[in-house]
Amino acid sequence: MSQPMQTPLAPVRWKKLIPIAFITYSLAYLDRANYGFGAASGLAHDLNITPGVSSLLGALFFLGYFFFQIPGGIYAEKRSAKVLIFASLILWGILATATGMVNNVTLLAVIRFLLGVAESVVMPAMLVFLSHWFTKQERSKANTFLFLGNPITVLWMSIVSGYLVNSFGWRGMFILEGLPAIVWAAIWWFIFVDRPKEAKWLTEREKADLEAALAAEQTAMAPIKNYSEAFRSKKVLSLSFIHFFWNIGMYGFIMWLPSILKTASGLGIVATGWLSAAPYVLAVPLMLSASWFSDRFQKRKLIVLLFLGIGAAGFIGSFTLGASNFWLSYVLLVIAGGAMYTPYGPFFAAVPELIPRNVVGGAMAFIVSFGALGSFAGSWVVGYLNGTTGGPDASYIFMGGSLILAVLLTALTGFTHKKPAGKQLGDLSASPLK
Repeated sequence: MSQPMQTPLAPVRWKKLIPIAFITYSLAYLDRANYGFGAASGLAHDLNITPGVSSLLGALFFLGYFFFQIPGGIYAEKRSAKVLIFASLILWGILATATGMVNNVTLLAVIRFLLGVAESVVMPAMLVFLSHWFTKQERSKANTFLFLGNPITVLWMSIVSGYLVNSFGWRGMFILEGLPAIVWAAIWWFIFVDRPKEAKWLTEREKADLEAALAAEQTAMAPIKNYSEAFRSKKVLSLSFIHFFWNIGMYGFIMWLPSILKTASGLGIVATGWLSAAPYVLAVPLMLSASWFSDRFQKRKLIVLLFLGIGAAGFIGSFTLGASNFWLSYVLLVIAGGAMYTPYGPFFAAVPELIPRNVVGGAMAFIVSFGALGSFAGSWVVGYLNGTTGGPDASYIFMGGSLILAVLLTALTGFTHKKPAGKQLGDLSASPLK
């Protein structure tokens, strides 16, 4: 008896494509997240940067990151991610390295903003790329391998950056951590393949079977005529605001965890690096387990609700304990950080299952761009609160409260698709929340 859904579709895809996605996103994450270590290890002191200005500098990356998300996503869907990301790798490698050479705040602000612009195309382009290669039953797992570049990179970066700063200062850290992106650009150019039909390592039968499986997913979707209609759809707007509030907590945490822990523990930068790594150790098994469950049972919404709720509870619990019990408060902070990472694969797996192919690149980028605004708000406000209050308590409340809003929006948003007769997804009445 024929069982097409149990027949593996070109298993070689995982070996050929996932390492490319993982390494590319890892390098992007390295050069956006190491600012927190620079700020905690002398950058602010050497350039006479006040706490308020330091938080703004950390956040400027995400303001630049916001502007080119949608053009990048559309270009990747309609044309190719290859040239786009090749140029981005070279540009952000140069800018990341230049961060270690600045001598004034104005130039640092320009570099941080342009670094965000250079990296803005990566996430939407890589998500679109994976949607061209992996089906509904595989997509959460594929996305999770991409997003594992986030915690795994911050994990080793948290440790290595501490040693680099200790040995070469903050300038040497930025220079040494910016160079790998430029090297990877050359490798990327020779190994990247946009779509199955271009892959020389697939047989013609494998190409046809994969393209047929991906095309079949599109037949059940309600049509959306253009990007304007997609951006106004209730589904896209709901997912965008979930991502906005989620990223307030996420990037407030990532950018300022080293400074928070160094201040609260009184330990040196190397020990702070080891402490900062723990949330990312926890995130890896959680992300892998959640993506397997999400694909196996198609429970995207449940995963997002559960782990964002755990993240919010961890922040609030850590605030409640405060400085009176640093280690228990730290454990709750680790749980919050690990939980926040966990739902990324299932969350973005839902998007191409709700939005048809002709507009999914722009819709994906629209959702990511809202996350960039949340990242800007989170990294700026958390840095500002830490600097003005002298402690992390207000930051914990802010990040936990943002995650609670994300949980509430998730509870009200449908992650499955219905196609009422004569209706379109862009019509609010055609996308009932459930």
